[in-house]
Amino acid sequence: MSSIAFKPFTGLRRSSAVPATTKTTNSTGLSKVVKFHVSAAKTSPKVSNRNLRVAVIGGGPAGGSAAETLSKGGIETFLIERKLDNCKPCGGAIPLCMVGEFDLPLDIIDRRVTKMKMISPSNIAVDIGQTLKPHEYIGMVRREVLDAYLRDRAKENGANVINGLFLKMDMPKRWDEPYVLHYTEYDGKKGAMGEKVSLEVDAVIGADGANSRVAKAINAGDYDYAIAFQERIKIPDEKMVYYENLAEMYVGDDVSPDFYGWVFPKCDHVAVGTGTVTHKSDIKKFQLATRNRAKDKILGGKIIRVEAHPIPEHPRPRRLSGRVALVGDAAGYVTKCSGEGIYFAAKSGRMCAEAIVEGSQNGIKMVDEGDLRKYLEKWDKTYWPTYKVLDVLQKVFYRSNPAREAFVEMCADEYVQKMTFDSYLYKTVAPGNPLEDLKLAVNTIGSLVRANALRKEMEKLNV
Repeated sequence: MSSIAFKPFTGLRRSSAVPATTKTTNSTGLSKVVKFHVSAAKTSPKVSNRNLRVAVIGGGPAGGSAAETLSKGGIETFLIERKLDNCKPCGGAIPLCMVGEFDLPLDIIDRRVTKMKMISPSNIAVDIGQTLKPHEYIGMVRREVLDAYLRDRAKENGANVINGLFLKMDMPKRWDEPYVLHYTEYDGKKGAMGEKVSLEVDAVIGADGANSRVAKAINAGDYDYAIAFQERIKIPDEKMVYYENLAEMYVGDDVSPDFYGWVFPKCDHVAVGTGTVTHKSDIKKFQLATRNRAKDKILGGKIIRVEAHPIPEHPRPRRLSGRVALVGDAAGYVTKCSGEGIYFAAKSGRMCAEAIVEGSQNGIKMVDEGDLRKYLEKWDKTYWPTYKVLDVLQKVFYRSNPAREAFVEMCADEYVQKMTFDSYLYKTVAPGNPLEDLKLAVNTIGSLVRANALRKEMEKLNV
């Protein structure tokens, strides 16, 4: 087994000492105990004859963005990803702000969605998108294309991209010891079995998804997760015209008891999928129902790929331990109600890397947990309200078919569409109009009252 080690640290960090005592004598001749302690140094020691070394485990949007930011910031960066052709089953929607913020080339965007249909349990369809400006759209990407682009860009900026399977991590026993990562490297030269390799690093970013091994290594705790199931379907060209700039979302107990089904356009096919937290064993039944709801529009299509993957439902109890931080799905950054995760994964990876670059002064000093905690504090302050609002919306509107009917009815309101799209496209809380907000509140209450009455009537019919 080969190994990669780094040169040891120089200098000592002073740490808080056990309070010491000394005796003094006062004017009465009695001795008194005086306590004192040595405070920890506020500055971290420099690393010796090298730059700070950081490993990023996982090569999705979170890992690719983190690796690029680290390497640009003077950090010796190692990105370890097992599936370099990964095709994660997600809808693939990205907000407009991500295109500019992450400098994404337009040719990796398969479709620019400017219209959406929200379809209720009774198949009432509401058209969404009339408030979009001419230049605004939701980008549709294939994960294998986006992920590869971000990894390649990280490599161009100096990151070492390793085709390898992360196995485990040995934790340091002292502050001046490294984390030792163990992984199997697949470089095409060692055969299908690969080669066992160890790597010593100063810090670790876990971007390895919902089943994160990094999270397990730091005892980050478990979380509820959804199963996302998706089929890529090649449909006839004349039917593909319908989905040229259109996406569909289906709600109802038939497609998912706690989420939604989707038909999203890709380059030359559509992605049809659904997800659930509460009824994972029935996921194929929900997928069949989603296909049936859209059958007239995908008739004659051929399934070219089937994908399934766990999707986190809330942040992990612990996202940081020592010099190890979690980002993206590994941290649990997928929103309720909408199921959005790509932008938040990339953003969290970048924010975590920025905290390391800043704390290490561009790679010349050692970092500690306090440096990485700045990333969590910034993240929670910026995005926690978004997660809580969407959590409430899911609990209110996804709880029954009548509530879903009310939700679709509410989506027909132009003000709702404007506020929703502005917040989604630019990841900012759009300033509201007080009068329109009041009208929205009244309409929402009215929709929920009608939904509750409808639910009671349905219960009577079932009896």
